[in-house]
Amino acid sequence: MPELIQPRTLKGFRDYPPELMIPRERMLEQARRVYRSYGFAPIDTPALEYAEILMGKGGEESDKLIYRFADHGGRDVALRFDLTVPFARFAAQHVAQLGTPFKRYHMGPVWRGENTGHGRYREFWQCDFDTIGTTANAADIEIALVIFDLMRALGFERFGIRVNNRLILNGLLEELGLGEKTEPLLRSLDKLDKAGREAVSREMVDKANVSAAQAERILALTGMEGANSEILGRLERDFGSNARAAEGIKRLRELLAVTAGAGLTESHLRLDLAIARGLDYYTGTIYETFLDDWKGGSVCSGGRYDNLAGLYTKQVLPGVGASLGLDRLLAAMEELNLLQKCATPAPVLLVQFSAERLADYFKMAASLRSGGLGVEVYPEPKKVGQQLQYAEKRGFRVALIAGPDEFAQGVWKVKDLARRAEVSVAAGNVGQAIREILGLDNHGPQQPL
Repeated sequence: MPELIQPRTLKGFRDYPPELMIPRERMLEQARRVYRSYGFAPIDTPALEYAEILMGKGGEESDKLIYRFADHGGRDVALRFDLTVPFARFAAQHVAQLGTPFKRYHMGPVWRGENTGHGRYREFWQCDFDTIGTTANAADIEIALVIFDLMRALGFERFGIRVNNRLILNGLLEELGLGEKTEPLLRSLDKLDKAGREAVSREMVDKANVSAAQAERILALTGMEGANSEILGRLERDFGSNARAAEGIKRLRELLAVTAGAGLTESHLRLDLAIARGLDYYTGTIYETFLDDWKGGSVCSGGRYDNLAGLYTKQVLPGVGASLGLDRLLAAMEELNLLQKCATPAPVLLVQFSAERLADYFKMAASLRSGGLGVEVYPEPKKVGQQLQYAEKRGFRVALIAGPDEFAQGVWKVKDLARRAEVSVAAGNVGQAIREILGLDNHGPQQPL
């Protein structure tokens, strides 16, 4: 007999049982609904790209995380590390057919060989949305509005979107005489939340070759606190003469004004000069979204990238977008006990009381499904108690029971498993009774539960 293979998963990867996949799929459905409501259209791209498409686009540190290898044909290929770089390639390749501006959303897995922990995995899903082909600030503003609507659609109220602009950061560094060291300094600054002020200051000194005093000056500037209007006022006073910083301030001021008019308060949208986004391709507005009750990092981030597609085409294709970190958000919901314990997508279990009535059970199940209700028929005529235990363990909301007595009377027992209460109703009224228990509109299709 051959030796058994030990079943195990690779470090940084995870399995998703039904109790995680069901809320994961619901989150995807909600994200898709929000994206479509703004006019973003779906696309998809291959998981594998030629290595030259991906390498060097996110910076030296990002390159170290890419899974790169030679395929069976000897081609130098790599697994995508995000969905933005493949989108830039896609847009450059198909822009003649797409036209501009082009708005897309893309949901799929990406891979990064990074250290794992606290919601960070080496394989994870991103849910991107981008507008390409315009530099209009309206596109940047819309990204913030989508993030806000997205987080609320996913059931969150206690969250904050932090915004900044790379033009401001670049202008600040120019004023300090450090313009040629922008990239390493911003990569260091991007680690502030994770590593802390002291570690970031040391890295700036060691990797960007700035003095300790210069590092502290940068951290002091980016650590400005106060209301959004106060920070903008201080920036205009101290750095308004710098052309780059002035343009970034102008664009942020408009973004904050328009989103405020759309109902976003400072409790949900704050200016944060320490937000840097470590990837090299960002050029303008940048976004990070954090949950108030979770310290595991940003769950939705992105920004403007005006030069990325220029690596693949001479046509100017500026873009702006953001990405929902689906699996990180799911990990946060696990830790915060926000996931409903449920291992079934169907709310109704139809108990098989008698094998002789199998055709009647499937007929009723088909009738309920045609009315928009999810129903699972138990496959064996086991004891009713055992079937109800199965229903409660899986998270069913309703059990439907009919034995010889019920069939003789033309009724079904509809059992509310949460309240442990049941009613007997005529066969034609079963769907209505179930909908009342589930809190659904009796005339509409089943809503996500």
